[in-house]
Amino acid sequence: MDEAQSSYRNGIRLPMVNLFPGDSYDTPATAPRSIIDRLLFNSRLYFLVKNFHIFQRTGKCARKGGLDAEHQVYFSNMNIRLVELCGGQIHLKGLDNLNSNEPFVLIGNHMSSLETALFHAIARPRIDFTFVIKRSLFSVPYFGDIMRALKAIPVDRENPRDDFKAILTDGKALLESGRCLILFPQATRNEKFMPENFNSIGVKLARAANVKIIPFALKTDFLGNGRFLRDLGPIHRDRHIHFEFGSPISVQGNGKAEHQQIIDFIQSRLNQWGHQA
Repeated sequence: MDEAQSSYRNGIRLPMVNLFPGDSYDTPATAPRSIIDRLLFNSRLYFLVKNFHIFQRTGKCARKGGLDAEHQVYFSNMNIRLVELCGGQIHLKGLDNLNSNEPFVLIGNHMSSLETALFHAIARPRIDFTFVIKRSLFSVPYFGDIMRALKAIPVDRENPRDDFKAILTDGKALLESGRCLILFPQATRNEKFMPENFNSIGVKLARAANVKIIPFALKTDFLGNGRFLRDLGPIHRDRHIHFEFGSPISVQGNGKAEHQQIIDFIQSRLNQWGHQA
């Protein structure tokens, strides 16, 4: 079936399926497990193969111009179900903080490639958004197609001043159009949260664009970063997956207090979740 037609049945488009209509969600204890995953001795093989298949289908859909909001949710929902089929426990909180008629900047930590795979299922039914990503990622097969479809904002991460100018210019235009922007201020994804590497560019953008900030904290080390290929890391079924979105923050003054507030929010949630890197 053509990827751009994947959510059609008998010529009629299926409605967007929001798996998380409430403020919170916890994977039920009765969630089914994949028999194939068990037969493969709970190795990473089943998850990685299925995850790549979803990723490939999403990229092909984007390449054909069909990756609209409905399809973004459709494929991301598949990733949610895959995680749970492989024994992953997902916990979401603060989703109602995303309900707003005004655009905002979302700022949080970046732990693994899993969060970008799940974000659409979690947030897309409530808001329209895109990401700030490293420019070189646009050349990655399928991922680049997806990010172009989302009109992600590229940065080089070589010159902080140039990156700031790009984010300020393109980010303000994006926010003025009514879309939200997700920033991971860390230089790269890392299981360890290091506040000293968490820059304030998102706070500066929110202040310049006169929009609020939604801080978020996440724990996605269920999927580890691989030693040689970062996207082919181990699966840790004993590590629960957490996403929490905080209350909106208005930037006052130079934004230093708000930047520290975001860091404190992330650190407190990681401590609460028992995260140890």
